[in-house]
Amino acid sequence: MNVDIAVIDYGMGNLRSVSKALEHVAPAASVAVTTDPDVILNAGRVVFPGVGAMGDCMHELRERGLIEVVRQAAASKPFLGICLGMQMLFEHSEEGDVAGLGILPGRVLRFPNVAMHDNAGNRLKVPHMGWNEVHQAVPHPMWGGIVDGARFYFVHSYYVEAGNPDMVSAFTLYPFPFTSAVASNNIFAVQFHPEKSQAAGLTLLGNFVTWDGNISANQCDTFNTHCSL
Repeated sequence: MNVDIAVIDYGMGNLRSVSKALEHVAPAASVAVTTDPDVILNAGRVVFPGVGAMGDCMHELRERGLIEVVRQAAASKPFLGICLGMQMLFEHSEEGDVAGLGILPGRVLRFPNVAMHDNAGNRLKVPHMGWNEVHQAVPHPMWGGIVDGARFYFVHSYYVEAGNPDMVSAFTLYPFPFTSAVASNNIFAVQFHPEKSQAAGLTLLGNFVTWDGNISANQCDTFNTHCSL
């Protein structure tokens, strides 16, 4: 079975809400929530959502034989990681001291207790939960139609420290700047939940279903951005 969009199902993630949001922005596209390696690898594009603990998610991927499938998909087609699906792309996480997929260089760190206060000295809660601004660091077709500083919905206690700063596509303040989106070739991944982020989130998902996995001058013109290539 060939589908337009495969949502990877490994037993953990907001699979129904993600698939429904994709169906909303692309009603003509075929969307499959699937554990089938053949469906994933033959799909036109792949979404990798995730919630929960990193160690549990890696265990479930391993049990389903999906580790190499995810790696192959991330190397070959437009690929969107969401929340824990972003964190698992990296090499290591402090959460459970576990290895990630190692697709992207970097590590996942817990928000440090000593830093969790605002400018007035008020304590900030962990997990970081709720709406926050996403500041675009570099132009990308995935940001088409989304204003810089648009608010997206977050739920997380850990954040990515990218091994290559050039991968950072957006950052968010809580209270210090942390990476809220990364971009590397055909991979785009976000710490927030676009499927829960109303208009801005649907716009981002809509951009994904038309993005071919490349950044070109023509794409930047199409999405009204200015790229330095």
